[in-house]
Amino acid sequence: MTKDTTIRPGAAIQGEQVMQYEGMSRTSDSAQQIDNQQLTNQAMGVACPSCGTVNDPESMFCASCGRPLRLANCPNCGSEIDPDADFCEVCHHYIKKDVCSFCGASMSEGEAYCHECGNPRGGIVCPICNTLNDFAFCKQCGTPLTEDARELAANLRKLPDYQLLSETARELEELNMQIPYKSDRDVLRDEMNDRLRERVLTLLAKDKGVANPEIPKKETRRFSQEELQIRKEEKMRLITDILDRMALPALPTPAKARNYAMAQKPAGVRLAWVCNWKHALHSSPCGCAKPQLGGKWVILGKKNNQEIKDDKQ
Repeated sequence: MTKDTTIRPGAAIQGEQVMQYEGMSRTSDSAQQIDNQQLTNQAMGVACPSCGTVNDPESMFCASCGRPLRLANCPNCGSEIDPDADFCEVCHHYIKKDVCSFCGASMSEGEAYCHECGNPRGGIVCPICNTLNDFAFCKQCGTPLTEDARELAANLRKLPDYQLLSETARELEELNMQIPYKSDRDVLRDEMNDRLRERVLTLLAKDKGVANPEIPKKETRRFSQEELQIRKEEKMRLITDILDRMALPALPTPAKARNYAMAQKPAGVRLAWVCNWKHALHSSPCGCAKPQLGGKWVILGKKNNQEIKDDKQ
C-alpha cells in the first residue's frame, strides 16, 4: 500500500512530511530565484536577436554568435543597416563620412579629398562608361579608376591562376560565338570548302615554282551542337575551379576587399559576386555592405538576373 504523504489543512505534520515539505519549498524558492536572476539579467543586458544570449548593455555585438545587437539606420534613406556597414544595400549609397571609400583611410567631414590617396569624396566618373563610382574600380565595367587600382590589377594579372583564368575565359567566349553544325550537309559543305582552299593554294604555289607544296591543314573550329555544349561545360568547370582557388579571404577593411576582388575579375565571362556575409548574389563586391568578410566570383547563368541584389545603379 502506498503511503499517503499529502499535507492536509489542520492535520498534524509528521517529521518526515516536514522534511519533504521543506525540500519542496526550498526547490521552489531556488527556481524562483533563478527566474528572478534571469529577469534581472535581461533587464540589465541586451538579448541577442539571433541566438538569445544576454549581453552587456554596452555591447554592440553578441559575445556568443558575433551578430550585431542593434541595427543602425542609413543616413541617406533611413533603412535599417548593420552598424559597421559602410554601404547601404537598399539605396546603393556609400554612407561613411569619416572613411575614404577608395583606400579606407580616416577622413574628417570637412576634407574634400583623401589625404592618403588623394581621391575625391564625391566619387570618380568612369572614362569608359561614364558611371559615377565611390570605389576604386568601376562597378559597371570594372575599369580601374585610380593609380593604386591600376597597379593592383597589373600585379594580379601576373599570377598564374589569373593568366589561366583569362585564357580559359577567352576560349569560352570563342566557343560562345561559334555556330554549330546543324546537319550533315553543313559538315559536307565545310569539307568541300577545305578541298577548294587546298587546291587554290596548291595552284598558287606551283605558279611560284614550288613543285610539291605542302598546304597546312585548316584547324576545324566548328562542332556539332552536342560537342560544342560539352566543350563549353568543360571550360566553365575549369573557370569555376580557378575562381574557387581565388576566393577572397577576410580582409581588414571593406576598401581593400573591394579593390582586391575587382582586380581579380577577368574579362570575357559573365560573373557575379557571392559574399560571405549574407551569401547573397551581387553584381560585384561594390554592392556588398561588408565585403571584408570575404567572398568569391561565380559564373552567372543566363537566367539569374532576378537573384542579384544590386542591379540598380
